[in-house]
Amino acid sequence: MTNIVDLIQSQVIASIKDEADIEKAITSKANIIFLLTGNLINMEDHLERLKKAHKHIFIHIDFIDGLSNTKSAIKYIAYTWKPTGIITTKSMLIKYAKEENLMTIQRIFLIDRSAMSKGIEMSQSIKPDAIEILPGLMPEIIDELTQKVDLPIIAGGLISSKKHILQGLEAGALAISSGNPNLWNFDL
Repeated sequence: MTNIVDLIQSQVIASIKDEADIEKAITSKANIIFLLTGNLINMEDHLERLKKAHKHIFIHIDFIDGLSNTKSAIKYIAYTWKPTGIITTKSMLIKYAKEENLMTIQRIFLIDRSAMSKGIEMSQSIKPDAIEILPGLMPEIIDELTQKVDLPIIAGGLISSKKHILQGLEAGALAISSGNPNLWNFDL
């Protein structure tokens, strides 16, 4: 299976929260897409359009309308939609997705030191392909995590400028996810 580090061509990941931004992601320099919108009816169309543009798609399954948090839902995603992988906050879904040979990204909200410790513990136990930490405006925390976790780190949340992107990358993040289409075309 491919390593997530090898997939990254642009260190800015297009995080699509609104279906109206799919076309912007298609024409962007971002080659990795985090899909945080859609439902059981329109997902195949979204995926087909993004795949035609040669994008690697990670479906954030916590946000897809009509999906349940079950092993069957993961099997359906793997065999029917065939994305590159999934994003979730739920460790059990990471386990199920790995069993179906999907790449996995564990999303962790770093609200305090306790959440950071729990996130490190979870990621070391379940071993996703990468972790996404939110909010991403914490260069010192990104640096600390790179020393404690032997997984690629993606930083996201509250990213609003090229400066924020560069700070996260300089702190050791593999890539930065952003829902702002204006940030998807930097040559990084």
